Amino acid sequence: MVASPRLVLASTSRYRRELLERLRLPFDIVAPRVDETPMPGETPAALAQRLALAKAQAVATAQPQAVVIGSDQVAELDGMPLGKPGNHERARRQLRAMRGHTVHFHTAVAVVQASSAFVQQALVTVAVRFRALSDTDIERYLELEQPYDCAGSAKCETLGIVLADSIESDDPTALVGLPLIRTSAMLRAAGLDPLAAA
Repeated sequence: MVASPRLVLASTSRYRRELLERLRLPFDIVAPRVDETPMPGETPAALAQRLALAKAQAVATAQPQAVVIGSDQVAELDGMPLGKPGNHERARRQLRAMRGHTVHFHTAVAVVQASSAFVQQALVTVAVRFRALSDTDIERYLELEQPYDCAGSAKCETLGIVLADSIESDDPTALVGLPLIRTSAMLRAAGLDPLAAA
């Protein structure tokens, strides 16, 4: 019996770690060393795809036998990227700009195994229509959630869900940071099936 390859998540995001744990596959975490600066003229969707692949490749180069998952998410409002706010004031500005609008959350995932030249990528976009939030709503949400490490300040897996009028996606886990439907399909193609007998 051939042993399954080692699985590595090229991310230190606790949200991605918690999502990947749902698949019940053992995995290690390695922080990728990748410059996340957007290129001139790069669209939010293209940025997410480039960074997801770069993260996976950075770790796979050092660990060529491992199956490595890289992922990145970029939120987009009216064609402009919304990053992680980092603090209260920037989060407030983001949410004020987003109220009453549809924000597209582009989540890219790449699975790479350098030794077998295996590379697969996917992009899942989630459209979130935000309510016409009052300043009081925004301040209360920020006080309770402090979502400063989330793209677009929207932590929809918890209290942030009350900010939305609607969410459209074919893979709801993508909004949290890792599209598990696409990820599990790529892992099966790489020889790691969550439903296979141990």
